[in-house]
Amino acid sequence: MAMAASARPGRRPTSGRRAYWIAGAVVAAVVGAAWLARNRVTPVAAGYAAPDFVASNVAGDAVTLADYRGRVLLLNVWATWCGPCEEEMPAMQRLYERFSRDDFEIAAISIDAPPGRFDVLGNAGGDPVAFARERGLTFPVLLDPAGEIQRVYRTAGVPESFLIGRDGVIWKKVAGSWAWDSETAVSQVRRLVEGS
Repeated sequence: MAMAASARPGRRPTSGRRAYWIAGAVVAAVVGAAWLARNRVTPVAAGYAAPDFVASNVAGDAVTLADYRGRVLLLNVWATWCGPCEEEMPAMQRLYERFSRDDFEIAAISIDAPPGRFDVLGNAGGDPVAFARERGLTFPVLLDPAGEIQRVYRTAGVPESFLIGRDGVIWKKVAGSWAWDSETAVSQVRRLVEGS
């Protein structure tokens, strides 16, 4: 009776065993890389420092998170083509009117492509400034036609909002529209403004 080739003493591992060794080495490398990078990737969630961003104001000047240092900030990522964004903006305006600019600010960052163009998902570009003016919105509208804010804040869609304390720490993250003028929202902002 002949012995199977792979069962002979002194033979090299078969290609099947080699594949397991290679797969194990790859898994170990991925786990090791993740462990080494663990302090470089900070979650964008409540309790963590808000990441810096760069957007443009209507005059074309760069605006960053540092420009809001010492104030409570409602950072809102939106687009003119987004129905839920349009739905929540009047409530954002009412919230904006309740607090002093020394204490509270809104950064409504539009990801609209320029008018006459389309974004990477095929949404038609819009004019966020005209959109805000037509609806009587007085809070600052910032522009990010490349949508870089979505990568930095790891958003899944629009609208998505981040309530950031005076210390730059994210206090609340909201995916979708929210009643920003509700008593719950107003009291949350008030607590952050008052430092309690």
